[in-house]
Amino acid sequence: MNCLFGGNLEEFDIGIIGAGPAGLTAAIYAGRAGLKTLLIDKAICGGLGLEVPSMENYPGFEIIAGLSLIAKMKKQAQRHAIIHENEEVTEINQLNDNNHDNDEDNGSNDYNFEITTIKDNYLVKSIVLATGTKHRKLEVSGEEEFIGKGVSYCATCDGPLFVDKNVLMVGGGNSAVQEAVFLANVGAKVTLVHRRDELRAEAYLQERLNDKNIKTILNSNIKEIKGNILVESVILENTDGITQEIDTNGVFISIGLVPINNLAKKIAVNLDNDGYISTDGLQKTNIPFIYSAGDITGGLKQWVVACSKGAIAATSAYNDLNNANLI
Repeated sequence: MNCLFGGNLEEFDIGIIGAGPAGLTAAIYAGRAGLKTLLIDKAICGGLGLEVPSMENYPGFEIIAGLSLIAKMKKQAQRHAIIHENEEVTEINQLNDNNHDNDEDNGSNDYNFEITTIKDNYLVKSIVLATGTKHRKLEVSGEEEFIGKGVSYCATCDGPLFVDKNVLMVGGGNSAVQEAVFLANVGAKVTLVHRRDELRAEAYLQERLNDKNIKTILNSNIKEIKGNILVESVILENTDGITQEIDTNGVFISIGLVPINNLAKKIAVNLDNDGYISTDGLQKTNIPFIYSAGDITGGLKQWVVACSKGAIAATSAYNDLNNANLI
């Protein structure tokens, strides 16, 4: 084999990068199809799914926390795949032109890619990129300075630290409202700030705001986060340009997501104008035997959608490997 690092590398039929809902589902489907499956994540299984305080729209559960659902999915995936957590992928190297139409044997040309991580290297025949998204930042003065000192992007993670304290929840979508309700439930005194004149969250979530008597400030942006050692206040500016300073102990931010596409860029996977991976209806990218699934592919960012894309990606990989006589 033409391995960049030499030696005897562990070999897999499929390498899935990212162990959120899409990656976990892809691992379950790939393993059940008989593929030797490697699932790798730079952190622990779950991704942003771990931060969902509660869901009421995932089929089969009237209400379930993201942490609980990830635990169930991980346990199931472990039956079908080898899972490596806390192992960041740094490079993906293409080993051949991936054209197996005229291959006469299943030997050295079987492995299309070499995956390099901070710990090891692996040979794989196919890849599913399920690298997900990360939180969009406000990009205002004080935000970076006070991360972990009052500024947070995860109410589930940090909310219990703010019992009986004043906090601002920034955002107007489903996630922001869900987290605002969660913060109120753990005992924080919550005010929701949104830059538009109305919230984008679903009606039933907005009803929860009213039920919890959560105050909302519309048509306003945070311009600066202030404090000494910890967050103490923010400067708000409304659409008329009028500013005010509001005392607060915490600022929770949920204003959208940006794709984690650094690996895709390195191997020239096509991206759309917003930086999300472009795929066809079978979750195939422009590079043969590379697929993508989950939030990194854009569109509706819902748990059930990520799972469906993961299932499609793994099934496409199996079909393509089978058709190429690689399994």
